[in-house]
Amino acid sequence: MLPNRGLGRRAGISRVLGVHTTWTTVGDGEFFCPGCGGDRNYQRRTGRKRFVVLGVPVLPRGETGPVVQCAACEDRFGTEALDHPTTHRFSGMLRDAVHTVVLAVLAVGGPPSRTSLECAVGVLRGAGFEDTSEVQLAALVEALVTDAGRMPEHAGAGASLAIELHESLDPLAQHLAPAGRESILLQGARIALADGPYSSGERDVLGTVGAALTMCTDEVGQLLVAAARTPS
Repeated sequence: MLPNRGLGRRAGISRVLGVHTTWTTVGDGEFFCPGCGGDRNYQRRTGRKRFVVLGVPVLPRGETGPVVQCAACEDRFGTEALDHPTTHRFSGMLRDAVHTVVLAVLAVGGPPSRTSLECAVGVLRGAGFEDTSEVQLAALVEALVTDAGRMPEHAGAGASLAIELHESLDPLAQHLAPAGRESILLQGARIALADGPYSSGERDVLGTVGAALTMCTDEVGQLLVAAARTPS
């Protein structure tokens, strides 16, 4: 077979002429690396391109970056990689979200029943709040309802709960798989059903939870119906 002289010439030229990038570190931190699939240290870097002849930089060719370079695998990613929470931060966001949903479901419609509190304590302990007790939870709910009652009439308990839910769930929703969104909603549904069928207030709160988790109204309704038909 005859040698490919064209490829040989191009390879020779690339060794003589080219563009070299010099990277400068401008920051660092911890992120969830898309390449490694775990929490890693990173360097935030910017680059300067130069046209190179025989290994000698001769002409500037502009800037590149910024990029995020993983300290472990050394792959580079766009800065949007920093938008994904680390595993530790994601766990904290998830725990806080469950806590907010539990309080919202318990706070609507008056003082919670003993069975609702028992169910809620089980949900919170499963989420990582191992020291939660019924007494502590009842006190939190009472404080939440009292504070909401002090708000102006046009921004009462319902509006207050909706704001709290969106603040907690909106940043989390984009990072959750569909099964994760359903799980949060269904945990709230379990608490609402612990002492009987959904009240109108509980349905409203759970609808707000579903909306904050970017779930459509039909999907939320189907899940709530299915939860009500499932034996406790």
